[in-house]
Amino acid sequence: MMKTFVITGSSRGIGHALVNLALDAGHCVYALSRNTQSLKKTNRLYPISIDLTDEKAIVTFSKQLQEEGIKIDALINNAGALVNKPFRETTVVDFESVFRVNVFGLASLTRALLPFIALKGHVVNISSMGGIDGSSKFPGLAAYSSSKGAVNILTELLAEEYKETGPSFNALALGAVQTEMLAAAFPGFKAPLSAQEMASYVLQFALEGQKFYNGKILAVSSTTP
Repeated sequence: MMKTFVITGSSRGIGHALVNLALDAGHCVYALSRNTQSLKKTNRLYPISIDLTDEKAIVTFSKQLQEEGIKIDALINNAGALVNKPFRETTVVDFESVFRVNVFGLASLTRALLPFIALKGHVVNISSMGGIDGSSKFPGLAAYSSSKGAVNILTELLAEEYKETGPSFNALALGAVQTEMLAAAFPGFKAPLSAQEMASYVLQFALEGQKFYNGKILAVSSTTP
């Protein structure tokens, strides 16, 4: 059965692989990204050029879904921003730029799309092992990892708030995956998993994970850089 996905950060890495896998499986995808040049509109793919830090753009997109009468089966909040520099060199602007995408943008989009997400639907927040209490932490990633910690707590809170009505909320805390973001965080490191391999797992989880989990932060990591 065809499902409708909204996937953010869809122009590269795991997000782009997710879009292609969902299309190959016969699903409909609203692919959100600031740059949509790598996404070609088809009868089941709808590229949406959007900056998640722009509240007005998010409202415009939600109005589009309302006008089209769209019901979303899964929202995959995959978009992310990263700053890699020693903490003493970071600025308020650095932290704000990361949190505006990873936390505030995620929250704004989720809030705007909630009226259109099926009650048995699934919101999957893509987090990081760096945001899990007690996991290995790495210098230079203070803004990024702390933002993912915020995403994890937000996921738990939303699951509690909507547990009686749906949808379900879960977060996948990813370990090392060979993407542009990993290269920025750990230059020269070779991850054991490709973006395609991780996307396959995420897609299946988005389709079925809510049957087994709600409000969970699940570690998806075979190795730590």
